[in-house]
Amino acid sequence: MIYTYILVMAATTYLIRMLPLVIFRKEIKNKYIIRFLSYVPFACLTAMTVPSIFYSTGTVLSAALGFAVAIILGYRKKSLPVVALFACLTVFIAQLLGL
Repeated sequence: MIYTYILVMAATTYLIRMLPLVIFRKEIKNKYIIRFLSYVPFACLTAMTVPSIFYSTGTVLSAALGFAVAIILGYRKKSLPVVALFACLTVFIAQLLGL
């Protein structure tokens, strides 16, 4: 199952970056289109990753708590290891408390 996710994410990212090169022969000069195309891979990866977050633990509530902690720490510009550690600890504690 995990290999399917990796393959779909790789194909999606590759196609999104490759298609404009094949479709448009001239250089794209419109700043709006360039900005839009730069955000598409992030949006696709987020759309595939976020649902997995909520079903990766025993309960949706513990996953939501961990996700909320990760969002808050990420918003406060903490490093990735710190965000991951505290999100995992939050889920672990929530699971111990039976949430």
